[in-house]
Amino acid sequence: MDHKLLSTGIPHKTLPDNYTRPESQRPNLSQVSDCEDVPVINLAAEDHSQILQQVSHACTHYGFFQVKNHGVSKKLTEEMQKVAQEFFKLPVEEKMKLYSDDPTKTLRLSTSFNVKKEEVHNWRDYLRLHCWPLEKYVPEWPSNPPSFKEIVSMYIKEVRELGFRIQELISESLGLEKDYLKNALRDQAQHMAVNYYPECPEPEMTYGLPGHTDPNALTILLQDLHVSGLQILKDGIWLAVKPQPDAFVINIGDQLQALSNGLYKSVWHRAVVNADKPRLSIASFLCPADSALISAPRRLTAEGSSAVYRDFTYPEYYKTFWSRNLDQEHCLELFKNQN
Repeated sequence: MDHKLLSTGIPHKTLPDNYTRPESQRPNLSQVSDCEDVPVINLAAEDHSQILQQVSHACTHYGFFQVKNHGVSKKLTEEMQKVAQEFFKLPVEEKMKLYSDDPTKTLRLSTSFNVKKEEVHNWRDYLRLHCWPLEKYVPEWPSNPPSFKEIVSMYIKEVRELGFRIQELISESLGLEKDYLKNALRDQAQHMAVNYYPECPEPEMTYGLPGHTDPNALTILLQDLHVSGLQILKDGIWLAVKPQPDAFVINIGDQLQALSNGLYKSVWHRAVVNADKPRLSIASFLCPADSALISAPRRLTAEGSSAVYRDFTYPEYYKTFWSRNLDQEHCLELFKNQN
């Protein structure tokens, strides 16, 4: 393939060798079940204690849940998806101006996950943006499509507020003060990955993204309503998460697993691809400030249980995360206390 990007507008007739997984590492799509009992939490429900119970149950047993009546306007989510589609439909030459395989860049269009390190690539292109503070990062964002900066800025603000609300619910569900996590994570950074998975000639042989956990604190995912592809690992079985209308998927990231002292699970998840249709997903990530110390709350280590993980900072974690293959053992394992 002469292009570095998959989203050339020309469908691929065959799967290139450098995207083909060895047999032992393929997705086994015939063995995937539908996730029937996916927790869907109505954030406008009147019974606050019931919401907290649902959050606790979802974070303990699934590591993810979906939220509806979340306060992000439907019009805005539709505009966000539309402008993302428009971006990936731009001519390849235009998109390649933003291409980079350097994970330290604050704006980059790239492909797969970490092309420099991988032996087998993943069937996705993605635009990755640093988003917060807005005034720092908006100037470097794409100016094509023309509405991109304005729509994405509005979307990011609303999603950020939703993320803070969810962090409050998670704090309360752990028996901590409402603003515990928000304070512990300090002035949170925010990133976004706009993922584009083109139609794939052989979905059985490759991944959009292989199984991984998210290194950040909280992920807020806007799924493609028409093409599903998200799968989560529960009790050793991969389950397909059907997109729900007007809902976001919320993932617990590694930082919240550490801050909950291992009570809440950062979920293993993956993206599979589709033979007939491209799929788009928009992931927003809230990340601890560089200065935040990720350390188990006293209340969760007071009653005779010791801290599962040693104290660390996010830059230390992130560096370790990016230096590995995506589907290696859980990065958090490397931060466990040895006692």
